[in-house]
Amino acid sequence: MNRAVGLCEKCAFVRLVENERASIFYLCERSFEDSRYPKYPPLPVLACPGFEVEANEQDGEVEE
Repeated sequence: MNRAVGLCEKCAFVRLVENERASIFYLCERSFEDSRYPKYPPLPVLACPGFEVEANEQDGEVEE
């Protein structure tokens, strides 16, 4: 796990967003339906009640 990102790196509800300057942000898609989750959480996220492992991670596959 990338310590700078924490749980978001493997979460099923994360979407990576890149801006014009090639900076990458971790968007929490749970924030669309539940205001308890920040849209762009401060990293690293070490604990999150909404964390779910991405399906590919559960199967042992790594998404490239």
